[in-house]
Amino acid sequence: MKPASPLVSTDWLAERLGAPDIRIADASWYLPQAGRHAKAEYAAAHIPGAVFFDIDDISDERSTLPHMLPPAAKFASRMRKLGLGDGNLVVVYDGAGIQSSPRAWWMLRVMGHEDVVVLDGGFPKWKREFKPVEDMTPHPHPRHFTPRENFSLLRDFDQVMANLKTGRETVIDARGRNRFLGREPEPRPGLRPGHIPGSASVPYTELIESGGTLKSRELLLELFRSHNVDPGRPIVTTCGSGITAAIEMLALNVAGARDVALYDGSWSEWGMRAEAPVETE
Repeated sequence: MKPASPLVSTDWLAERLGAPDIRIADASWYLPQAGRHAKAEYAAAHIPGAVFFDIDDISDERSTLPHMLPPAAKFASRMRKLGLGDGNLVVVYDGAGIQSSPRAWWMLRVMGHEDVVVLDGGFPKWKREFKPVEDMTPHPHPRHFTPRENFSLLRDFDQVMANLKTGRETVIDARGRNRFLGREPEPRPGLRPGHIPGSASVPYTELIESGGTLKSRELLLELFRSHNVDPGRPIVTTCGSGITAAIEMLALNVAGARDVALYDGSWSEWGMRAEAPVETE
């Protein structure tokens, strides 16, 4: 049975390792400047039975933008090969605590697989608690995956542009404050500094405790309200390339928000397109 929360604890997962209806996926991903190599780290050590969910590979190779959501047929094919499919509860985690795993959580949900949760604290917390790890690459049996695209969780450039006029949806930017204000260069070349006009700055780092777990529902509600964000309104999350925007979506979900979508192109697209207005400061 899927837990009520989109988060599960390390103890919860440790008690269910090997359960026939649970699949585990390492969805680690890092910016090049982080100096970390997700695949190599996975090969060296991962939670027993976990497969590697390659965010860059499971993407739309036709797009010039980084790791955009792939067509449904490609996504379903990749999931089948990983043994992630219909009837599975998928637990996703990453090597930074909570960073890229929410992206995989969002991708699966967009493709209609709601039976997915994020491991709170991720692999760092798992290792700190001396829970079991392995370095063997699993060979899962292919599992049928039926894509049922849920576009209510996704926004594109035109939709975000239209929202500038209607203001129907609150846009939240998960990047750091200095990037939001245009005081710091973007990590990807060729992008203008700044933010989408009218958007709210809620850096994803404020959502996470020092130990790498997500803050409580009460603290998240307080935080969002302090940034003039009403979780009861329709919300669109954005960031640099659609990774940390998913952390924002996860936190909003935990805080009780139910109408949240993610702008997949995020600043990698908005900051590049000349027709997109930009604000700084």
